[in-house]
Amino acid sequence: MSVSRRLLATALVATAAFGLAACGPDDSSGQGAGTAGATAAPATAPATGAPASGAPASGTAKPAPSGKPTDGAPEGFCTSDPLPAGQKWVIVQKGTSATALVYKESKDACGVDDVAHEPTGADKTAQFSPTVKGHLRSVVAAPKDVNAADLAKHINECIATPGNQKGFYPCSNGDYKIAVDASGKVTEMWERPSS
Repeated sequence: MSVSRRLLATALVATAAFGLAACGPDDSSGQGAGTAGATAAPATAPATGAPASGAPASGTAKPAPSGKPTDGAPEGFCTSDPLPAGQKWVIVQKGTSATALVYKESKDACGVDDVAHEPTGADKTAQFSPTVKGHLRSVVAAPKDVNAADLAKHINECIATPGNQKGFYPCSNGDYKIAVDASGKVTEMWERPSS
């Protein structure tokens, strides 16, 4: 009986070891599975110099083959996805009428949870198309589609009282994606929700 128990214990230990090895770090360099020493090594690798094995050292921001950051670095939150032709991100700066939008162009900036947009350049004005569609979005209210008059009302309330949660519709940061037609008129606006 003692030999059977010993064989069973050996089989269980071997199975557990294989299971732990299967749950080890993702070694996308193609050089085999990591070992216990290899999982602890990246913490000290930057101080002593990382080996040229192709595996990223801890603290680097090199993307994995999937294009996603390997260590949680803010790389994925610094650049907006490309927009279709005729669309751009803008920051509303001044009061707006039901016929015209006053805004600043924006540039991408690194954000904590998502890409941030910062105003750049001088104020610009674009006329609204007579059939402009507004899409208001907030993290505290259901989405709301509006016409030009209600879009202007919302923008003006948010400029007068940034962060307002009680007016016509809760305010966000003033980031909007706009669609502009060939004549330069705004045909559609999407508010970017923010908390």
